[in-house]
Amino acid sequence: MGCNSCSSAKDGQPKGCKNNGTCGTDGCNKLTVFDWLSNMSLPSGAEPFSCVEIRFKNGRKHFFKNTENLSLAIGDVVATECSPGHDVGIVSLTGELVRIQMKKKKVEIDSEEVKKIYRKATQKDIDLWQNSRNQEDSMKVRAREIAIRLNLQMKISDIEFQGDGSKATFYYTAEERVDFRQLIKEFAHEFSTRIEMRQVGFRQEAARLGGIGSCGRELCCSTWLTDFRSVNTSAARYQQLSLNPQKLAGQCGKLKCCLNYELDAYIDALSSFPKTDIKLRTEKGIAVFQKIDIFKGLLWYAYEGEWMNWHKIAVEDVNEIIAINANNEKVPSLEEFALELTEDTKTEFENVVGQDSLTRFDQPKHNKRRSRNRRKNKNGDTSEKETVVSNKPRNRTSEKQIVVNKPKNKASEKKVIASSKPKSGDSGNKKSNNQRNKKRRSRNRNNDKT
Repeated sequence: MGCNSCSSAKDGQPKGCKNNGTCGTDGCNKLTVFDWLSNMSLPSGAEPFSCVEIRFKNGRKHFFKNTENLSLAIGDVVATECSPGHDVGIVSLTGELVRIQMKKKKVEIDSEEVKKIYRKATQKDIDLWQNSRNQEDSMKVRAREIAIRLNLQMKISDIEFQGDGSKATFYYTAEERVDFRQLIKEFAHEFSTRIEMRQVGFRQEAARLGGIGSCGRELCCSTWLTDFRSVNTSAARYQQLSLNPQKLAGQCGKLKCCLNYELDAYIDALSSFPKTDIKLRTEKGIAVFQKIDIFKGLLWYAYEGEWMNWHKIAVEDVNEIIAINANNEKVPSLEEFALELTEDTKTEFENVVGQDSLTRFDQPKHNKRRSRNRRKNKNGDTSEKETVVSNKPRNRTSEKQIVVNKPKNKASEKKVIASSKPKSGDSGNKKSNNQRNKKRRSRNRNNDKT
């Protein structure tokens, strides 16, 4: 918002002004003006300036005479002279600043362009004005459908009703001349009002409609820019910008107006630079211009045939070399001038988050299998040399398969399945020996019988 009293409410509408954007300082509208002379009183005997600046839809402003000596302030709604009927607008500027604006725009006080103010708008005038404004969007859609049906190469961008609703002005853009005589007849029959067609440029269309630019802010033409100067591609060349139409074009499809903002500063900076088409003659060869850095005052040159090796030279040194070449002399090489500007391009990256690890609060995980093996070794279970087959996790069973050191003879291979729990004493060994002796005895008896 333009003023402190117009803070936004929950629904997005301003609190201070009850007219959806019209406040005492006129700070919520397009092309606003700050009256810095409002707190200053006129000298004794001086009469206030009789003209007032009034704003209409989408920043359209005109000057009017206050012939009735009405006490007007910024934000007042007034009824002004128009042909035919009357129009309704909002006062945007009063006092001595209006005289300065008229002098700036070369508008004479006694000219026919400066019409008069009838009265302050009544409630009836405001209601009729608001009803006419509410019809503009639906009319614009219908008007575009009619223009498409008639195969006219034009774009209807905006519609503006007069304050009394007696006339509607259609703003359109077209690249070529358009014969809209049949279009006006159909518009008058469709909308039952007086029709006026007004062609505007693409920049004026963007200024009326508004929008957001590539910089993220509102368009300059719809907020504060009033005069549209011509923009050429030479402005982009002076600023060392790539000639990409998608990046250089604005919302209107033309070159951006902001290309002219810093053009004078670039031209002043380039006055000390040599021309880019001048070649440097050295004993090593002829050097050709490759690149320029206006802010640092540096130029890059490369020898003919060695296009990959660029030499960075200051502006003063390049001018010195050109002066030496003007006397039909050559410098030994560019390396003598470029060595002074060699810089260490090594970049050190720092940890922005900090030197602490992200897993510093995690608890360390212990290997359960290693802890079990350590417990076995502590209990003294070293009766036989055993090697584990694999370290892969196995199913949780009561027994583990352990292989004894294998002898070379395959017939003497023995596998012992040992329990995972350690055994106490030699009772287990005695039982196994007794069982083996019984089996041997039974085998011997059978052999004797046979």
